[in-house]
Amino acid sequence: MEDLGPSDFQIREDNVPREVLRVEPATEPMQIAIMVDNSQAARDYIRDIRVGVESFVTDMTNGSMNQISIVALAERPTILADLSPDREQILKGVRRIFEQAGSGMYLLDGVIEVCRGFNKRETPRPVIVAITTEGPEYSSRRYEDVLKPLKDVGAMFNVLVLGPPSNDISEDARNRSAVLDQGPRTTGGARESLLATSALPAALKRLANGLRHQYRVTYARPQSLIPPERATVSATRPGLTARGTLVKEPPQERKR
Repeated sequence: MEDLGPSDFQIREDNVPREVLRVEPATEPMQIAIMVDNSQAARDYIRDIRVGVESFVTDMTNGSMNQISIVALAERPTILADLSPDREQILKGVRRIFEQAGSGMYLLDGVIEVCRGFNKRETPRPVIVAITTEGPEYSSRRYEDVLKPLKDVGAMFNVLVLGPPSNDISEDARNRSAVLDQGPRTTGGARESLLATSALPAALKRLANGLRHQYRVTYARPQSLIPPERATVSATRPGLTARGTLVKEPPQERKR
């Protein structure tokens, strides 16, 4: 939609409504970390992952200065392509996505490391796209220790889960499940589960379309030494769904 205005959105901080001041297309380049499960559990999905990620990279670098990195998650988080706006350099990293036989996944470690990188660069518009199975997770991280850096850095966390759900009841699996569930909901991202990985390219196409058509919503809030515990955005226009990621701004104004 291209005709959205302040009356189309409602912002609440700790359930208190705030005045929406202005709405404008979000044009600032994004910094996108694509995190890919290339552990043994993803063995049958690697081809579809490559095809989908190649298309996503092409969409997100078409006529924009978005920067993208590729991070593999088997054995340990490994950068296959550094953050760059150069499509060919990014695609070289995509072509390096191969299964690591006998390996497990370190998704939660990867999220923490990516957030550290965003924080070090003072990234203005960070986005994470995690493409993962529910195979063995070996990060040994508490979910709270993963959700906190996501919130602190202001990263939008999007998740595409491939294959059947896991029956693993280990602590590592429970922590991962909490991150995959709460991460997208609390950062304005999206989660989609795909039983057939042939649906991955279309799912990434939908995600790219949503990212390219975001709005920046600026609202007023009173000065306070205590920040709100929770800020939410919703749409008032029928048929419109809104998700928001809080962006740090000067006092008096906040944007989503």
